[in-house]
Amino acid sequence: MSKYEIKTKKGYDFYEVSSAMQKCIRRDREQEALFWAVELYDSGFVEYAWKRLRIMCSEDIGLAEPGMPAQIWALYRMHQEQAKKKEDKNEPQRLFLTHAVLLLCRARKSRMIDWTLIWAWLTHPFRMLEIPDFALDKHNERGRKLKRSWAHFFDEGTQLHPHHDVDGESEMRMNAMKAISNPSGQSLFADAGESV
Repeated sequence: MSKYEIKTKKGYDFYEVSSAMQKCIRRDREQEALFWAVELYDSGFVEYAWKRLRIMCSEDIGLAEPGMPAQIWALYRMHQEQAKKKEDKNEPQRLFLTHAVLLLCRARKSRMIDWTLIWAWLTHPFRMLEIPDFALDKHNERGRKLKRSWAHFFDEGTQLHPHHDVDGESEMRMNAMKAISNPSGQSLFADAGESV
């Protein structure tokens, strides 16, 4: 048997089981996905199963459920902590693996991140972009040569799209601009010692 011929407890090809689990999760076939996850668990490949589930968070779900990586990571860490308790013969760590598989099956799915990865990395060696003008500011040499100031940074360098205004953000932006021009808070026009 070559190093690539790995069998699971029931005699399945390890790589086929891994593929079956992921493809069943992609198709929301819960019972089958759980069968293959249990086969990996019972065969001593639980860490590999968790690795596949974590990868799926970006590969198959991604932007459709942005909080999924945090949820799967939390379940994985709970699984790890529970698995340390060898005296618990009921293996409650299996709850967290089951939870993760069901979450991923039922999640909204998108392959946008994986398609983007493939495009970005495969085409990168053949593409060149110009540094955009708005990136040239007081924080780099070309921007300093252009005499780009804090004002330029506030007007150009901090633009956000799409921007979601948070309560108090506009006021704090003004406070930040004032602090840059006069960090001491001293009035530029008042007598020494008088603050604004």
